[in-house]
Amino acid sequence: MSDLRTFTPREIVSELDRYIVGQGDAKRAVAIALRNRWRRQQVPEDLREEIAPKNIIMIGATGVGKTEIARRLARLAQAPFIKVEASKFTEVGYVGRDVESIVRDLTDLAVNLVAEEEKRSVAARAEERAEERILDALLPTPSAQGPGLQTVPEGGETREKLRQMLRRGALDEREVDVEVSDSGTPNLSIFTPQGVEEMGIQMKDMLGNLFPQRTRRRRLKIPQAREAFAAEEAARLVDMDQVRELAVERVEQAGIVFLDELDKVAAGQGSSRQGPDVSREGVQRDLLPIVEGSTVQTKHGAVRTDHILFVAAGAFHVAKPSDLIPELQGRFPIRVELASLTEEDFVRILAEPRNSLVRQYAALLATEDVHVEFKEDGIRAIARIAATVNERTDDIGARRLHTVMERLLEDVSFDAPDLGGTRLVVDEALVRERLGSLVEDEDLSRFIL
Repeated sequence: MSDLRTFTPREIVSELDRYIVGQGDAKRAVAIALRNRWRRQQVPEDLREEIAPKNIIMIGATGVGKTEIARRLARLAQAPFIKVEASKFTEVGYVGRDVESIVRDLTDLAVNLVAEEEKRSVAARAEERAEERILDALLPTPSAQGPGLQTVPEGGETREKLRQMLRRGALDEREVDVEVSDSGTPNLSIFTPQGVEEMGIQMKDMLGNLFPQRTRRRRLKIPQAREAFAAEEAARLVDMDQVRELAVERVEQAGIVFLDELDKVAAGQGSSRQGPDVSREGVQRDLLPIVEGSTVQTKHGAVRTDHILFVAAGAFHVAKPSDLIPELQGRFPIRVELASLTEEDFVRILAEPRNSLVRQYAALLATEDVHVEFKEDGIRAIARIAATVNERTDDIGARRLHTVMERLLEDVSFDAPDLGGTRLVVDEALVRERLGSLVEDEDLSRFIL
């Protein structure tokens, strides 16, 4: 589990501010939840198991930042993170125990995450081994040279000269025959009450050499050969049994599940107890054991969900959090409401975050040697149009900015390959020219923007 001591709640909020505008209450709530994980690790062990995470419900319209807050939080904590729509469990053919697939998928992600971390930690040793394998490919062994041919002594001067040339890049254009692992190993699937489980790893472990590692010969230039060898050697150096153990521990202690559209499985006020509302309540009851703490069997081992942090979200326009079954309500003690975004918020979203849309579009078009400069009045005009369209039609929050920006820069994006070396200034006049008539025609903007 990553060390969270350096992240105080204030620092976590500050980090989230770099990517997400506004929503201070939600940021404070998730910052406290993340800090509480570190605090829990510091208390005596007998009390540690009794401290449950304080799960959170975020209430707000689409596009106000609910998913982004949870995703950035998980990245900050280096924690396994998965987003799931609760409404998918109401689909035709739904089997109640399928909710356990949330934990299985989260564990698969954690295994990949830990495996990559372990590979990075052994990268230097893998590079050394890859170098030796390339030298082996460049220098034929005595048996491969045939009778009567002079052999190159292993570890001799020739090998060292080649090593220096290899490190200088002098041999990059040379090609070598290499044998690399074939990733197309057979996988077996078995059907269980919990769904389909990929069992390739376990079956290979149990049946030993029934599925031997297949290889194939390829002719590659030395840089590509080195990369292939390094990846193969890193995989050999990593202990996958240890990876699975670490991954399961990280899921149990640091996993984050973002449960979106929770309002879609809440029966609204005045609803009958027949039809779809029964299915919705059934989904809630199936989610309850995972949220309150249970053990789920995965192909990597048993995973306890007692300390996984669940962050639920929903617009809650029709249903209210109080429409959830009482048992599930009790498992989400913290509720925060996210404010709808205003024109001023849109201005900040366009300009302030490190990954802002303005920077993204400028970088994309710069690849075609088209230099786009966004003036302050142009950014404000884009924000004004997005806010206006959200008021007149459905409020989709910051996602409206994507629609407006695409419409604004559509012609430039299409013609960019023919416009190399040009400069485009996006100011208020340009925004009005390209989008003004569209916004004024309310019926047209309803369908176009």
